[in-house]
Amino acid sequence: MTIASLSPQAALPSPSTAVWQLGPFPLRAYALCIIAGIVLACWMTERRLRRRGAAPGAVLDIAVWAVPAGIIGARLYHVITSPEKYFGAGGEPLKAFYIWEGGLGIWGAVAGGAVGAWIAARQLGIPLTVVADALAPGLPLAQAVGRLGNWFNNELFGGRTTLPWGLEIHRMDPDNPGHALRDDAGQPILEPGLYHPTFLYELVWNVGVAGLVLLLDRRFRLGRGRAFALYVMGYTAGRFWIELMRTDEANQILGVRLNVWTAALVFLGALAYFVRVRGPREYLIPIGAAATPTPSTDSDLSQVDISARETSARAAAPEGYRVVSEEQYDTWRDTGVAPPEAADEVRPEDAEPSADDATDGDQVTGSTDGTPEARDEARADATGVRPADRDS
Repeated sequence: MTIASLSPQAALPSPSTAVWQLGPFPLRAYALCIIAGIVLACWMTERRLRRRGAAPGAVLDIAVWAVPAGIIGARLYHVITSPEKYFGAGGEPLKAFYIWEGGLGIWGAVAGGAVGAWIAARQLGIPLTVVADALAPGLPLAQAVGRLGNWFNNELFGGRTTLPWGLEIHRMDPDNPGHALRDDAGQPILEPGLYHPTFLYELVWNVGVAGLVLLLDRRFRLGRGRAFALYVMGYTAGRFWIELMRTDEANQILGVRLNVWTAALVFLGALAYFVRVRGPREYLIPIGAAATPTPSTDSDLSQVDISARETSARAAAPEGYRVVSEEQYDTWRDTGVAPPEAADEVRPEDAEPSADDATDGDQVTGSTDGTPEARDEARADATGVRPADRDS
């Protein structure tokens, strides 16, 4: 039996070029895939946040913090876990900043993005768990799109395969990143044999994880960050076995790739959170200028006509949000009547009091002298902490 007879029947091609020149500017496929994934995640998260009561465009306020922090965290994780590429013998420290050549660790991206989202959520007065649950199905879809960038870069593939499919890999030119080496006839040079398309395995797995989160979230009305924990469990379960197939260089612990250990530990952490944390899905009622119900929709992903009121809604951003149950939110949305205020109402401390404050201040604190300062002090006493400032 020859090697040829064991070859896969279908060869998946790989691009020989991952960079195109647009005048003096390089257009990189890896960067385009990352951007497309971010846009897709923001689009889906926006609709899910709207379903939970957030004002139109809230996801943009969050993305301004979360996306840069996520990219920085992703790159830091890659550099810290692979320092020899940049600071070892023959390494080039400056290339630690060359994110367009690949090298973004999802673990760092989630950690950094979570920090950025937390900062933005505090400014908006939205609990981080609400943001995380809204993001849960969009994030794996963004990762799936981002994996196409690895395909363009001819990277993150597995070992040789004899399955009925396999991936062609070009020998890339180290002196001309983003382009394959070419022979004397000008044809791109292929590595011998065919390889496991591990980037494609992860892409398909991530799409499945997004579908699983949407299905179970709709069925069980997950809240308190449990939808996000479900995403983490689903992703790390797939990353565990896919990582074992990869052959690219990686640091190892006890003979096992570092990312395999990381996937296992993160899975256990997410499982513990999912099992221990309980509570209904959280909904938001805006406080202040934007405290007006929005029309209901039947699906987390439904189209919402915002063209007529986008400008006014963004101009009259709410001062903060109150967290309520689904039943209370539905009542408010249908009737415009908000439930009685709870003691843990979230309001930025520098926000001007609304007209309703003049009449319900005594209900919140028992008694006040009616001044804005007294009401702010009363709310701080009731909650134990002052809400974070919100940028205008």
